[in-house]
Amino acid sequence: MVDVAFGSVPTPLGDVLAALTSDGVAATAFQDGDRVRREILDRLGARAVDDPGRTALAREELAAYFAGRLTGFTVPVDWRLMSALQRRVLGTLYQSVAYGKVTTYGELAVSSGAGVPARAIGSVMGSNPIPIIVPCHRVVAGNGLGGFSGGDGVDSKRWLLTLEGHLPPTLDWEL
Repeated sequence: MVDVAFGSVPTPLGDVLAALTSDGVAATAFQDGDRVRREILDRLGARAVDDPGRTALAREELAAYFAGRLTGFTVPVDWRLMSALQRRVLGTLYQSVAYGKVTTYGELAVSSGAGVPARAIGSVMGSNPIPIIVPCHRVVAGNGLGGFSGGDGVDSKRWLLTLEGHLPPTLDWEL
């Protein structure tokens, strides 16, 4: 059985939770709490361990990202608990779409070589277990932002893309 340590960081979008195996980040969530932690443990088939040292780098990097001081994560990602399709598509996204840039669902379908249509790429983005670090918010529709299943939905996506400088800030936008 896999063991997971949890750590969270307060952000403008709420407390962001990171779940780490001994190999790296296996999940993130836009909220923290017992229910969310149980859901992650159930999904990963894991048990919780108390290991703040394991989560230190992820917490530091998430805090720096949300403060506008980090443009690339170095914390390891644990890909092994994802499906083959998720690993292929999300791995391509993680490697090829830099901070402040975006790609479309259709472009990611082609560049990943996954052999699935753009609509299926949207489903993979919606099932991304590691949002923010594996930046599904950087995948947009050909005619707009598209959807987002994290945090407060498209408003969270818009906030993240504004933080990264892809979208201009609105009058009420704060870091």
